[in-house]
Amino acid sequence: MTVTINGEPREIPGSLTVAALLDHLGLAAGRVAVERNREILPRDRWPTTEVTPGDVYEIVHFVGGG
Repeated sequence: MTVTINGEPREIPGSLTVAALLDHLGLAAGRVAVERNREILPRDRWPTTEVTPGDVYEIVHFVGGG
């Protein structure tokens, strides 16, 4: 299916949850924030929220440093 991630269309496998999408993208869930269709998606809903065709995601990576 096709979804948009950070402004770019991406083909991903069907039947993914948001948590599985992050895993598929190789992102550590503890270091990102997810916006789905212009709404912040709370972390506790990632395992149960199904990714659907046409969804638009903004995924922000937190970077530490000093």
